[in-house]
Amino acid sequence: MSEVDPGELSELTFVLPTIPASAGALIRGRKGRLLILKPTYKGGWTIPGGVVEIGESPWDACRRETREECGLDVTAGRLKCVDFLRPRPDRPGGMRFLFDCGVFDDAVLDTVVIQPFEIAESRVLPVDAALPLLSGPVRRRVRAAWKEKGVRYLEDGRPVQGVTPS
Repeated sequence: MSEVDPGELSELTFVLPTIPASAGALIRGRKGRLLILKPTYKGGWTIPGGVVEIGESPWDACRRETREECGLDVTAGRLKCVDFLRPRPDRPGGMRFLFDCGVFDDAVLDTVVIQPFEIAESRVLPVDAALPLLSGPVRRRVRAAWKEKGVRYLEDGRPVQGVTPS
């Protein structure tokens, strides 16, 4: 490698990789129920959450998106899952963070107010009834997080050989 004159450093261009990230919230009701949302912009159901904005932490994105999409303020959470999605021609890939935001009483879940521009409907269903409605990647993350006490690391929604839950 040749030496670089410090005066030439301004001429060098560095391109840092960008990895899209999103964060989701497990909002649980009593008796093993899960809050799910039906987006207006894509098929199927999902959980509260969305894109991590520039300069925002995944936890802050989880809280912001939950407040925006369904009007709930989450104040506590535990990281339950990190999922690396490889890029494909139809999606950029990236990192997905899933936080368990706790069990909410029915009185709180009854106050859900959806953002009609983005969310068409909300339901609180037993997790076994909710899982089949969720898209594949979200379903795999929720299933992994629901069953494990620790944090799961997944790639493309699947456990990775040699990586154990913490």
